[in-house]
Amino acid sequence: MLGFSAAEVADTLDATVPAVNSALQRARRAADERLPEQSQQATLRALGDERLSELVESYMDAMQRGDVDAVVSMLAEDAAWSMPPLASWFGGRDGVTDFLKRGPLSGEWRWRHVPARANGQAAVAVYSWNEEEQRHLPFALDVLTLEGTRIKEVTAFIARSTEGSDRGFYARWPEQALDPERVTAIFERFGLPTRLD
Repeated sequence: MLGFSAAEVADTLDATVPAVNSALQRARRAADERLPEQSQQATLRALGDERLSELVESYMDAMQRGDVDAVVSMLAEDAAWSMPPLASWFGGRDGVTDFLKRGPLSGEWRWRHVPARANGQAAVAVYSWNEEEQRHLPFALDVLTLEGTRIKEVTAFIARSTEGSDRGFYARWPEQALDPERVTAIFERFGLPTRLD
């Protein structure tokens, strides 16, 4: 409660102290129910560096080959894929499979991947081929959240423009212009190259 007493919160919200305490108890219970059994750091320690590297390499290999089935086989049953700041979210193996087939693994783009770490989590830097520059340019940083040896979530922080207002713009996202601020924040900040041959 940010250091405020229940009486102060009750006064601010025009509520009773018992109502504030009850709301806080419900919030704590709800938060506890949503916490994973094991923290991400504990999961990574349990896997060990060698197994984690193998998992990341397998993910990169499957993504680079466009092998949807191989990627999906690595996912937890209730896996999710998101791309902030977009509201798009794909859940479950079926939802992620459909997204991969229609989007990044449709066969329309050439990808390169580099293993990375982001705030202590396993991550993969993703680059898409740019015909004009004849190089792979930054596209996203996929941060992997693991549940045991399965990928529970992929949060793809995209380094391309978000100026489009229609679905067609995002359907062709790998072809859109780089966002220099995002490239700096997502790639340079983590010591990742901004061009790959």
